[in-house]
Amino acid sequence: MPRATVLRPAIAAVLVAAGLTAVTPAAPAMAADTAPIGFAAVNALGQNGTTGGAGGPTVTATTTAQFLDYIARPGPYVIQITGSITLPTGNSDGMHNVTSDKTIIGVGANARLVGGGLNIGVPVDDDVTSPPANAVHNVIIRNVHITGATDDLINVQMYSHHVWIDHSTFSNGDDGAIDIKRGSDYITVSWNHFFDHDKTLLVGHDDDNAAQDRGRLRVTYHHNFFDGSDQRNPRVRFSPLVHVYNNYYDDNSYGIASTMDSGVWAEGNYFYSVNNPGRVDFSGDLGRMFQRDNILVACNHAIEVRGTVTDPRTYYPYTAGPASTVPTVVPAGAGVGKI
Repeated sequence: MPRATVLRPAIAAVLVAAGLTAVTPAAPAMAADTAPIGFAAVNALGQNGTTGGAGGPTVTATTTAQFLDYIARPGPYVIQITGSITLPTGNSDGMHNVTSDKTIIGVGANARLVGGGLNIGVPVDDDVTSPPANAVHNVIIRNVHITGATDDLINVQMYSHHVWIDHSTFSNGDDGAIDIKRGSDYITVSWNHFFDHDKTLLVGHDDDNAAQDRGRLRVTYHHNFFDGSDQRNPRVRFSPLVHVYNNYYDDNSYGIASTMDSGVWAEGNYFYSVNNPGRVDFSGDLGRMFQRDNILVACNHAIEVRGTVTDPRTYYPYTAGPASTVPTVVPAGAGVGKI
């Protein structure tokens, strides 16, 4: 089950024993974003921001057949999910393709996709080394709990761009929770809750995939709750810039790994009981890491820094809140049922 403690009981006990009052700061009111912040908002590759299915019909899926039909249709659609929908394994190892210009959004706090995952991208082709004309783009996924997939929960691949994954919950997948690879670009992952999962966020396919990945894979991660998700939060290859800010890390083996000359800008995050909060000496060639205003509590190592990293404000405006508020604000606002 997910854990969402704000004040550690052991810390509270110490304060009480000392005759002090344990005061937890009130969480500021956080209205859900109506549009993405970060790379998914950038005007690039012929797409000005990420609008999903805006302008298309709104439909509601309550069955597997309805959902699979809607996500495969051409053109913009806003697809509402009501209740729990089981995604079959079949011949696709449980991965089901989402076409361009789609918004997938759950209704209420109980929308679930169970047993399979979503694939955002055309079929893999190692010989394609630049964005194809039919690259999947402009996809929004919000307010859905995706769990129990036999492969990835969400896979973004083959030059897909302008994807916003927001206010969703991810648990118990066999491989990645959200994998972003093979030249995909301009993506924001925000206000999500990850628990009961091992290899959480992969950026970059592998160490030998520079032809597709180098210079792409620009991703923003903000206000996510890594709730005991063990590793890859995220693990990055080849990206010129991955921006990681105001995320809450709670009981992870490592937080961020930057490798293969990736540039990671980490700021305003809160790490509690994380063995390695940030690494550049990990596996493969060294990465680059800039860090500021992060808080580390009960961690075994400091955040490793190396090289220079491009300021995210080169691409987009944003406001990072103080790291001290993250353990309160993020669990209160992240995941399904919060918009």
